[in-house]
Amino acid sequence: MELFQYPYMQRALIGALVIGLAAPALGIYLVQRRLTLIGDGIGHVALTGVGAGLLLNRSPVLVAVVVATLGAITIELVRARGRTSGDLALALLFYGGIAGGVMLVGLSDATSANLNAYLFGSLTTISPQDLITIAVLGAAILVTMLALRPALFAVCHDEEYARVAGLPVRTLNLLLAVATAVTVTIAMRAVGVLLISALMVVPVATAQQVTRGFRSTMTAAMALGLFAAGAGVWVAATADTAPGASVVLLAIASFLVVALAAAGWRTLRRRSTPAGTPAAEPHEVVLR
Repeated sequence: MELFQYPYMQRALIGALVIGLAAPALGIYLVQRRLTLIGDGIGHVALTGVGAGLLLNRSPVLVAVVVATLGAITIELVRARGRTSGDLALALLFYGGIAGGVMLVGLSDATSANLNAYLFGSLTTISPQDLITIAVLGAAILVTMLALRPALFAVCHDEEYARVAGLPVRTLNLLLAVATAVTVTIAMRAVGVLLISALMVVPVATAQQVTRGFRSTMTAAMALGLFAAGAGVWVAATADTAPGASVVLLAIASFLVVALAAAGWRTLRRRSTPAGTPAAEPHEVVLR
């Protein structure tokens, strides 16, 4: 714990905790819409922004926020208005983003270490300015996801019903796209663009093993994300491992433990049911 006396480790811990809360709060909507891989696609677009920032000698994080947001909005509009399928739109994000990022980084004076810091995360190199950006944008994402939970859930669960109910479906879809872009961008320094989807999706998948309602799932996912982020930074500090990888591996380990425990509990309940007893009807999942 002595390492946390240093300012760079304190910044790393605070940044990880903010992202650990914000990422699952957004990720639950992406899971509901079956867009669990969109974080990877937007992450590749954000990499183009990083390359542009390094080339222009500007803040890579801020430039990446702008580029990723524009890319997410463009893809959402193409998906909603055109004939391009969601899978093809994500493919365009993947290939175009990574190609643009690699080309721009190559044109700049940056080294491979600079690129790796955004690909795989580099929590210990977060500057005070980066931490302010992460904290402000992360808080904005968290507040938005919580404040608009009923409307966002309606759109993600049944878009046609939401449209009939009078909700601004297109605006809410664009909001989710922008929120995803911002979350991916601020999480680059924590877990990297190649691992951010795991932090958005795995805590949600873990919470779904033991919860029923949408609200309880969201709360549990945020708690699990917070645990994985904090514990991951501690493991990285004590074992001298990569912080981003440690956070993601702890999130996956939590999923395995919870999934096995839930399966064991269901097996015990079935065995304890007297023979001839009618099986209980499955409970309807109330997502609210």
